[in-house]
Amino acid sequence: MSTMAGEIMVKALRTLAQLMGWACVLIGLLHVALGNAAIPGAAAAGPTIDSWGRFMGAAFAGYGLAWVWAARQRPIPAGVVRWLAAVFLLGGVGRLLSLAVSGRPHAFQVVLAVIELVLPPVFFWLAGKEERACSA
Repeated sequence: MSTMAGEIMVKALRTLAQLMGWACVLIGLLHVALGNAAIPGAAAAGPTIDSWGRFMGAAFAGYGLAWVWAARQRPIPAGVVRWLAAVFLLGGVGRLLSLAVSGRPHAFQVVLAVIELVLPPVFFWLAGKEERACSA
């Protein structure tokens, strides 16, 4: 792979990881602030789900901060990116299980499932590019 192509892939990884991180932080904080109202179709889910959703929002914001941290490292730690991407993929698998067990969710949740299943392989592919470029 040429140096220019490697630099483009490293920039793509850094940009995607930053976007992923800040999007997760924003979404997580939105869930903390809005509770059930942040979930399409779940406004009347009750206080137990509201409490759980706000807690999970905080965890998701922390997950996003882990992405931001990874994106700011030089080189970006490939192992960390792979683990974070695997967690995201597991979320997509969880949505597929929910679809099989409980039926079709709100259309927005279907869009999220597609993102959660498609984006991790991109991160897996890009993960080691900067580490390899630095060691070459």
